[in-house]
Amino acid sequence: MNIKKILIIDDSATDRALMHDLLVGQGYQVLDAEDGEKGIAAAHSEHPDLILMDVVMPGVNGFQATRTLSRDAGTRHIPIIMCSNKQQETDKVWGLRQGAHAYFAKPVDAGLLLQTIAALNNRAAAT
Repeated sequence: MNIKKILIIDDSATDRALMHDLLVGQGYQVLDAEDGEKGIAAAHSEHPDLILMDVVMPGVNGFQATRTLSRDAGTRHIPIIMCSNKQQETDKVWGLRQGAHAYFAKPVDAGLLLQTIAALNNRAAAT
């Protein structure tokens, strides 16, 4: 699998725009969803190669959405990177236990995010 299409699930229009611009500038196709419920639906309909997931959102939060997507046969192959204002170590551990592949505190370090996406690409190419 080659990561080309990325879904950003975040209720903050500012955070979505920042990540959107960064990723489009790197040549990725980027889709947006403003909450967990819409993000789950978009993951099923759009089949992204990667999901960037916020945690604190109205309705279905990022932990719940990550758990749902990582346990669903149709979406469990999609890697999820959580990006959140929740910065406690317990939040990171909980996010990873829900099925996330990585967890970053906001504001997300652009270089580290791009390195992580590249590493996921390399890991997928090696399998």
